Amino acid sequence: MPVSPDYRPDVQFQRLGDAFSDPVDAADFPAVLLRYRNDRAAGMVGLAGLTDDAWVGHFGRFHSLPDNMERPRAMRYHGHQFRSYNPDLGDGRGFLFAQLRDNDGRLLDLGTKGSGQTPYSRAGDGRLTLKGGVREVLAAAMLEARGVNTSKAFSLIETGEALQRHDEPSPTRSAVLVRLNHSHIRFGTFQRHAFHKDADALSALVTHVRENYLPEAESAADLVRIACENSARLCAQWMAAGFVHGVLNTDNMTVTGESFDYGPFRFAPKFDPDFTAAYFDHSGLYAFARQPEAVFWNCRALASALVLISDEAGLISALESFEPAYRLGLRDAMFARLGITASDDLDSDMDFVRQTFSLLETTETAWEPFFFKWFGGKARESAASEDESKWAEMLRQYDPDRPERIKGGYFESGAACDLLYDEIESIWDAIDRNDDWDPFEQKLAEIERVRVQLALSG
Repeated sequence: MPVSPDYRPDVQFQRLGDAFSDPVDAADFPAVLLRYRNDRAAGMVGLAGLTDDAWVGHFGRFHSLPDNMERPRAMRYHGHQFRSYNPDLGDGRGFLFAQLRDNDGRLLDLGTKGSGQTPYSRAGDGRLTLKGGVREVLAAAMLEARGVNTSKAFSLIETGEALQRHDEPSPTRSAVLVRLNHSHIRFGTFQRHAFHKDADALSALVTHVRENYLPEAESAADLVRIACENSARLCAQWMAAGFVHGVLNTDNMTVTGESFDYGPFRFAPKFDPDFTAAYFDHSGLYAFARQPEAVFWNCRALASALVLISDEAGLISALESFEPAYRLGLRDAMFARLGITASDDLDSDMDFVRQTFSLLETTETAWEPFFFKWFGGKARESAASEDESKWAEMLRQYDPDRPERIKGGYFESGAACDLLYDEIESIWDAIDRNDDWDPFEQKLAEIERVRVQLALSG
């Protein structure tokens, strides 16, 4: 490939050694049909200039990128799944394919989903359904538009296999997804080495994270503190976005606090504390309102994994950072969603946030249309219903944040941009029945218009 000056390979993970991953090969797919390429994300890492043929060669056939990893690596980790410890995890249908720097100098990973079997596949086929890939592309785009720190769906390629799945109509079409992440170092990565009581591996991992992702972490306890703060902010962003992750296991959380891996997920139609995303979450462990509890539980699991190399008092102190970070993160995320500027009084701002959630719950107002209606606060001059009037007076005490964003485009369209279950099913149905990708592409274009408008001047 012609190398762009913005392409900066920097392979760091392999330096940790073989205790952290295994070399693997991608499946040899019968077909490679390009269905989606994220040129904006590719531009961040110097890969936007790839032709479609070169793109498919790298992200469908997994020919190595120049001066990058010679072979992909399946990462080793353990994890708590629905709070039951599982030592038989690891990258079972994905691998780390490349590492490179973005325009801001951050170290990013290109990782896969559905790229074939690995030593950790267990009884799985290592594949991804095309429907699953379509859903993840849509989820990542919508989350970014709603202000969530999320991985980027980088590439989706249909692979020509007919997959059998017990939980959806089969045979179904197959795909391989590539995502761009700011680290794949999971909480479960630490848990694996704690399980094996390998203090040297834990120390090496802490050093790796400090050198490449969290330079301010001077110790293992510092790493836990920063990971807690990152996770708390992420969870706050999910709550403001009306998003339910579905499987908040410790292997689905990273130290950088970036949301990723959208299997079961839902955007809430309205405020419902018991709303769940995964059909198998029978107890509602990861229900919408329980997400902060779940994320903090995972932070405690991370701290427990580091007891081997850190004093317990320091780790307990680190965990205490979660609550204030979540509180501040929720204020910031909710105010961003309403397009208003926070005051200097966090307590007062948080009272307004609580009143907002209360209004959403008692009126059963549709989630996204509510934020669409009130974005910009008093700059919007939205008419309040009787139920909303007291809350609207509180809202008007806050100044709009960049009110120019409400002019033209999205906020004059008359309809909120949502991504509810039925619409995703309709998009997939058009693909499945008629190989019609127009609804998928139109939805992504709509989401991108919203993202651009909300990011205006910011």
